[in-house]
Amino acid sequence: MADAYNPSPTMIIFFFFFFFVIPWATALPDEVLRQDIAGLLRTDPESTSRASVDYGNLVRETPSAVFHPTTIDDIISLIKLSNNLSTPFSVAAKGRGHSVRGQAMAAGDGVVVEMSSLDGKGRVGVRVSWNPALGFFADVGGEKTWKDVLEATLEHGLAPVSWTDYLYLTVGGTLSNGGISGQSFLHGPQISNVHELDVITGTGDFITCSKEMNSELFFAVLGGLGQFGIITRARILLHKAPSRAKWVRLIYKDFSKFTRDQEYLISLDSNGPNYVEGSLITDNSPPNNWRSSFYSSLHQSKITSLLKSNQGLLYSIELVKYYDDLTSSTIDEELVTMAKDLEFVPGFIFKKDVPVIDFLTRVAIGDNHDNSEAHPWLNLFVPKSTILDFNEAVFAQIIRRHNHTTSGPILFYPFNRIKWDDRTSAVIPEEEIFYTLGLLHSSMPDEVEIYEKLNNEILEFCEKSGMKIKQYLPHYKSKEDWVKHFGSKWDTFREMKTKFDPRMILSPGQRIFNSI
Repeated sequence: MADAYNPSPTMIIFFFFFFFVIPWATALPDEVLRQDIAGLLRTDPESTSRASVDYGNLVRETPSAVFHPTTIDDIISLIKLSNNLSTPFSVAAKGRGHSVRGQAMAAGDGVVVEMSSLDGKGRVGVRVSWNPALGFFADVGGEKTWKDVLEATLEHGLAPVSWTDYLYLTVGGTLSNGGISGQSFLHGPQISNVHELDVITGTGDFITCSKEMNSELFFAVLGGLGQFGIITRARILLHKAPSRAKWVRLIYKDFSKFTRDQEYLISLDSNGPNYVEGSLITDNSPPNNWRSSFYSSLHQSKITSLLKSNQGLLYSIELVKYYDDLTSSTIDEELVTMAKDLEFVPGFIFKKDVPVIDFLTRVAIGDNHDNSEAHPWLNLFVPKSTILDFNEAVFAQIIRRHNHTTSGPILFYPFNRIKWDDRTSAVIPEEEIFYTLGLLHSSMPDEVEIYEKLNNEILEFCEKSGMKIKQYLPHYKSKEDWVKHFGSKWDTFREMKTKFDPRMILSPGQRIFNSI
């Protein structure tokens, strides 16, 4: 009898790719592969594998190909080609891959567009200009990061007014969601600070839009979760850049005082802070975390002692006041005036004085796509009228009960609704003040279920108690949930989809229309 055949590891890998990977990589019709742009499509396992995972590391969906455009016309050609097929393939624009639940993925015969491929010579880049009607502004390629925007505009002594905490996100990506941070109470989200957009729609049309020109598309795309078009250029409002920041953190034991002081701070006029964010401190969400290293070891020890005496839960307000040479002589007095009526724990005020760029880039780059961690995040908008009940049930009970599993920053801070434009696709609670909760978990991939259980417990409580929360960076699995999420905006949202992406090609990873 012949000896049994024992294939080598190399042969095993070959057979695996031949029988399992290559069929996925050739799922596109032959007609697509015969086009001029076919040379920009990569179907090799390494490329498709990278596009099958994101920062969240919760979802894996392998596309048929990854598209590396060198010009905007390349993307237009790709989308028009899909429209011309009897069965179109889906297209998902991917910036830096920082979605957390597969929103920038395109499974099956879908194609992921690697927007960073546009970041070359001859592209929009970041161009600073001025005109009498708009003042200073920057035209920015949708593939550029906010860190790129900061560096380029600071060279002119200018900067945008609204940011995200983490600047290594693309302009097109954040404008498709909202773009929030501690400046949003004052200037609104990033989608409230855009003059104009260039967009490639789901029909492959290249359209310039603004509040006055093609306004339907303009407002639909802002906060539109990538459903109506791919942003290739944004004209962003700029102001004079400050040079330094007084950076202050205050510690609270009492939730009512914590939220009352936050609401007081965001109510102040031009003499108030430029940035306000609140957060929770627990055993596993410590004073210093990956968002920034603020406290000295002595300060951390002091806060930890207070944490133990307050049953493992504290609250913190982080506020910043910008200044420059003209205001340097009065900045300390302004801070004293601002803080004199605040009810933080006596002695628990901590200060830093840093260059503005150091504050804005405080959250260091961490692309972490090596699959070593998962990020089962939950982001909510909570109406002000329900925050006391929310604290009692979620923070004081659910979070505390899961304290041994929570890991990562827990943010909780307010916005002013008046700073949001209701014409955009973004969905927020119908109250003048609402809070954002950011449960920014980090876990090992095999621990995800524990964190998802925590997230679901919070969502179930909100549902049963009738709290009219809204998800930020939303994730749903059914048409009914999406209809409920958009509420009165659903009919308009669906109408815009029919108008600008009738074959439902764009952003399938959001699972809005393809979940139906």
